Amino acid sequence: MTSVPADYATAKSGWWHRNQQSMTPLLLLLPGVLFFLFYVIFPIFQSFNLSFYEWDGLGERTFVGFYNYEELYWDDAFYVSLRNNLIWLLLYLLAIPAGLFIALFLNQTVVGIRLYKSLFFFPFVISQVVVGLVFSWFYDPTFGLLNEMLGFFGFDPINVLGDERYVTYGIIAAGLWPQTAYCMILYLTGLNAVDPEQIEAGRLDGAKGRRMLWYIILPQLRPATFIAFVVTVIGALRSFDLISVMTNGGPFGESRVLAFYMFEVALSEYGFRMGYGAAIAVVLFLIMLVYISFFLWKMARDERGA
Repeated sequence: MTSVPADYATAKSGWWHRNQQSMTPLLLLLPGVLFFLFYVIFPIFQSFNLSFYEWDGLGERTFVGFYNYEELYWDDAFYVSLRNNLIWLLLYLLAIPAGLFIALFLNQTVVGIRLYKSLFFFPFVISQVVVGLVFSWFYDPTFGLLNEMLGFFGFDPINVLGDERYVTYGIIAAGLWPQTAYCMILYLTGLNAVDPEQIEAGRLDGAKGRRMLWYIILPQLRPATFIAFVVTVIGALRSFDLISVMTNGGPFGESRVLAFYMFEVALSEYGFRMGYGAAIAVVLFLIMLVYISFFLWKMARDERGA
């Protein structure tokens, strides 16, 4: 019986050990990757495919080509929802600078800072449904705190959720409350990773105040800014729960957004039009993709310029 050379056995053992080290992270990531593919990527392609069919969710599908998209082109309710989504996108981004400045304040060493952090963190941990109910009571035209304050200063009461001119902005203000808290958490985490040596070098060069923030701190917060931007854009485009709780799309459909309108046409009283709802979902996905891709391109360009 021939014996295995010691050098070969040692080399084989080392190869196996190295492969174990490289394969272990992949095996640990595999369940998450499979879930992501099955519950995120596959439904995206399925929505694209379904948007070319007319289907009630139960019977046979009927291929209609681009008819659903053509109908969207002439649908006034779709344009109202699209307009509101663009307003959400623009105003919801205010959560990012607001979260940054709150994080800068909370990053100080002052008496009672833990209490302040808890108070600012509180909106993030409560349900969106609870946020919607709280702001519905706040806006109530008969006993709401908003109109009490307006009356105190001599202004006439307004029905925020019942007036088509104000309803979208009122719901966005409700959504900004927890979203600002989330951005604040991201920036607090990022501030803990800021290099103190760079700050000290900036002070020696005479940088302080705005110059310190712009040239020293903000460049180191780019990862946190990117995450805050992506999460805020996704939150603005998938806004549904606040609208459902506060107005149910009213008054006269003026507070609809694309996600809520998709629910109405696909799963509500509009006739279970799954294909038409999928077409709305595709438009929503493309808006999100373009918005985030533009931000990625801008960040990459800034990195090259730096």
